[in-house]
Amino acid sequence: MNPKIAEHHRSRPAYVYLRQSTPYQVRHHQESTERQYALREKALELGWSESLIHTLDRDLGKTGTEMAAREDFKTLVAEVSMGQVGAVFALEVSRLARSNLDWHRLLELCALTETLVIDEDGCYDPADFNDGLLLGLKGAMAQAELHFLHARLQGGKLNKAKKGELRFPIPVGLCYDEQGRTIRDPDAEVQGAVSLVFRLFRETDSAFGVMQRFAESGLRFPKRAYGGAWDGKIIWGRLTHSRVLSMLKNPAYAGMYVFGRYQYRRQINPEGGVQKRIQAVGMSDWRVSLQEHHEGYITLEEFFKNQERLAKNRTNGEETLLAGPAREGLALLQGLLLCGTCGRALTVRYTGNGGIYPCYLPSPIEQPNSTGTLHRRVPERAGQRVRSGRNRESAPLPRPRGDDSPVAPGGIDRRNRQAKTLGPGIFLEADPSAKAKRTSRDRYRCSKEIISSCEIL
Repeated sequence: MNPKIAEHHRSRPAYVYLRQSTPYQVRHHQESTERQYALREKALELGWSESLIHTLDRDLGKTGTEMAAREDFKTLVAEVSMGQVGAVFALEVSRLARSNLDWHRLLELCALTETLVIDEDGCYDPADFNDGLLLGLKGAMAQAELHFLHARLQGGKLNKAKKGELRFPIPVGLCYDEQGRTIRDPDAEVQGAVSLVFRLFRETDSAFGVMQRFAESGLRFPKRAYGGAWDGKIIWGRLTHSRVLSMLKNPAYAGMYVFGRYQYRRQINPEGGVQKRIQAVGMSDWRVSLQEHHEGYITLEEFFKNQERLAKNRTNGEETLLAGPAREGLALLQGLLLCGTCGRALTVRYTGNGGIYPCYLPSPIEQPNSTGTLHRRVPERAGQRVRSGRNRESAPLPRPRGDDSPVAPGGIDRRNRQAKTLGPGIFLEADPSAKAKRTSRDRYRCSKEIISSCEIL
C-alpha cells in the first residue's frame, strides 16, 4: 500500500479521467481506451470502494490543448476546488491537459485541497515540493511533445507543397487525374459554367452583377460535395455572391499552386476563452506560390486585374469610404461626413411628417459603439453652419462641441488616416437659398469634394 494514500483520501471519491484527442483515435485506437478504463481496477486495488470511483469519459475525442470544449475536465476542476476529490487517476499527465495553464491550475487546486494525482508511473502529492516539481516537468514535456509533433507534420506538408505535390480539396472546375496532376474538369458543362463566370465579370466588373446575370437567365452552377453519400459528386444549384467572390479570389483558376492562403489565429472571445479563427493571408505572405503549375481558366495578368477591380468595388475601405456620387434627397452633405466617435461614414435618415427632415447618423440607428456611448443625431440644419477652413493639419476633424463622451479606440486616428488618404478637400458654405437653387449637376460636383475640416457649431 502506498504510504502517501491516507484514510482521508479514501473517504473521498476517486475520479478516473479518460481522454483521446480525436474521434479517429477513439474509433481505431482501442488499446489506449481499454488501458484508461483499466484505471478503475487500480483504484480498487489502492483501497477505494466501488461506489466512490467515478469515471469521466465524455472528453473522448476532444483535444487537450484547451479547456473550453471539455465538460468533464471542467467538472473535475470544480470538484477538486471544493475538496470533494481524494485522488485523480489518469493514464498519463497529457491525458489531463496539454496546456501548461490548465495543468498548473489543476495542480495548484490539488495542492490546496490535498488531492492526489495518480498515473501509471506512481502516486504524487502536489503539495509536496518534489512531487509538484516532477508533475510540473511532466506537464511541460506534454506540451512540448505536442509542439514537436506539430512541427514534424507541418514540415512534411510544407516540403511536399514546395514541389506542388501536396493534395487538398480544389475548387470546382479543376480535378486530379490518375497521376495526381491538376487538370481542368473533363465535363464540358462544368467548364462552360466556370468560364461563364469570368466572362461575365469582364463584362460587368462586379461580382454581384455576375450573380444577377445567372439569376436572370435561370442558370445553375456546379458544386462539388465532400463527405457523405455524395462525396466527390457534382451538385448543381444557385450561384451565390460569396461563391463568385471566392472564385475570383482563388489563384488556382489562373494556373497557380498556392499553399498558405489561410491560417489560424488565436483570439480571446468576450467570455474570456481562447478560440481559433481562420484568417486570410496576404498574397505576399503565401508560403508556397508556383506559377503555371496547371492549365487554368484565366491568365495570371487577368487574375491580378480582377483583384484590383474587387478592391475598387469595396465601399467600406479607407480610400473608398466616401466614394460615389450623391444620391437623391434633400440632404446637403450626404456621403461626405464621418462619425466623430467611431470614424464610420454617416448615412442620411429622413424623419418627420412625410420624411422632410434629414438627419445624419451611423448605422445602425442609435446603437452603442465599442465604448458603450450612443451616437448622436446630427440634424440637416447643422450643415448650414459649417465653418470653412483651409489648413487640414491645424483644424481637427469634426466632433460636436460639448460632447464629453469618450472616443472609441482608434477612432480619431482612423479619421485622420482617412483624411490623408482621401486627399485635399474643398469646404462648403451653404445657406437655405443656395441649397434650393442647386441643380443636379452641382450636387454631383459637390459629391466629389471632401470635407477635411469642419466644426458643428
